[in-house]
Amino acid sequence: MHVRTVAVTTTALLGVALLAPLSHARAAQSDDGPSVVAHRGASGYAPENTLVAVDKAAELGIRWVENDVQRTRDGELVVLHDDSLSRTTNVEEVFPDRSPWKVKDFTAAEIARLDAGSWFGSRYAGARVPTLKQYVDRVEHNHQKLLLELKNPQLYPGIEQQTLKVLANEGWLDRRHVAGRLVVQSFSADSIRTVHELKPAVKTGFLGTPPVSDLPAYAEFTDQINPSHGSLSTGYVSSVHAFTGAHGRQLEVFTWTVDDVDTARRVAGYDVDGIITNKPDVVRDAVGEDPADR
Repeated sequence: MHVRTVAVTTTALLGVALLAPLSHARAAQSDDGPSVVAHRGASGYAPENTLVAVDKAAELGIRWVENDVQRTRDGELVVLHDDSLSRTTNVEEVFPDRSPWKVKDFTAAEIARLDAGSWFGSRYAGARVPTLKQYVDRVEHNHQKLLLELKNPQLYPGIEQQTLKVLANEGWLDRRHVAGRLVVQSFSADSIRTVHELKPAVKTGFLGTPPVSDLPAYAEFTDQINPSHGSLSTGYVSSVHAFTGAHGRQLEVFTWTVDDVDTARRVAGYDVDGIITNKPDVVRDAVGEDPADR
């Protein structure tokens, strides 16, 4: 990851952040609670990154879902977290001689044969690894919003442009979607910068906790800073909020992965904008939610 060095001290930025008043809109959202995002779908209750997990989130009344995108050997984008198929499918049984069972070494047709549900519970036997097209179509069918993670982009050169093409083909890059229903995020700053350069209208998020001194550089190409909950503090969230992101609005903070009431209330107290969780109903009931997501 390469980020332009910004000549400004952490102490100075923290001072500005802590003194900067929240906008009326931010304060109103804080009063109503952060957005709640179903991590890999409602993955506490259904096999992660499957269509049934998306449907479970919808059943729970959760509008935001998060997913992970990777690429097959023959160039199909599929929704899966690990770069290996072994943890969440029966690939070792179906293809015992193909260790280490990397996504990039299998065709889309081969992956479509795999059971991606039985590992989670027998009632989910037969669930499949969805393609990105199938996934976004289901999210659209459920009238949900999408936080899409480009997973391991260093393994898949050009995945940014390919992902945007799928989104465009499925109608996800029109004004209605990019205005409030889509965020593309990654742990790779270079990948997120590429998305911003290719399609400036798309809202983006960086996964991680950059030093405060680097935030001005990130703000040039991203709209969210999305750290793990253990790395957060009130001061850090305030520092992020002190900056204007790539689309001229206050930088947001979506934190992950929060599954219990106490932690949800703690990070909500930091004034985060969103909470990513495997158990979205638990978090929603603990902290409320942004009224726009009801």
